[in-house]
Amino acid sequence: MTEHRSFKRLVRARMAKTGESYTAARARLLAAPEPGPAPVLVTSDAAIRERTGRGWEEWFDLLDAEGMAGRRHREISRFVADLLGIAPLVWAAQAVTTSYERARGGKVVGQKDDGFTVTASRTVAVPVEAVFDAVVTEERRGAWLGAELRERTATRPRRARFDHVDEPGGRVAITIDAKDPGRCVVAVEHSRLPDAAAAEKVKAWWRDRLDALKEDLERPRG
Repeated sequence: MTEHRSFKRLVRARMAKTGESYTAARARLLAAPEPGPAPVLVTSDAAIRERTGRGWEEWFDLLDAEGMAGRRHREISRFVADLLGIAPLVWAAQAVTTSYERARGGKVVGQKDDGFTVTASRTVAVPVEAVFDAVVTEERRGAWLGAELRERTATRPRRARFDHVDEPGGRVAITIDAKDPGRCVVAVEHSRLPDAAAAEKVKAWWRDRLDALKEDLERPRG
């Protein structure tokens, strides 16, 4: 394993900052992320291993070996998603991709090739078809979203892409993945945001809107 590997670069950067030994710095990185702004790794080594079957060192070495350094965010996330058999917007694919980009030192939190991107997701206790209808039907969408989207493409019942009318140039992608016949995960990616401040505001807004979607869909119907 050569010295240019991404994870080793992270360990050595921490050593230089904290004065820790290699072993101590590595152990701290693999533990749960520390409090404070912009942790490099999205989650702990144990958590990412449980979700994906690989730890951080294995992921970084694999992505380096596949020549992913310097690739576009979408290329990396698609590669990771294909390996995991999931959609690129699902949390696991985004967590691996984002952490790898930060480790390479080329991106700050949320920064992509065409601006800043935020993601949010919720588990909803209804079938994927019900969520899809609430996302793509304009009248239904208005009940929980409170913003104007213009549909670009839609593939029933799993994904839809939109222009965000209130934010010229903004793009929204929504993916719906079934967990079981009566439950699914709704994942939103909002891209082409102008800066980190806008990204933070929009991320909080989407979390609130997905809560509203969940409440609307899970409400008992009389």
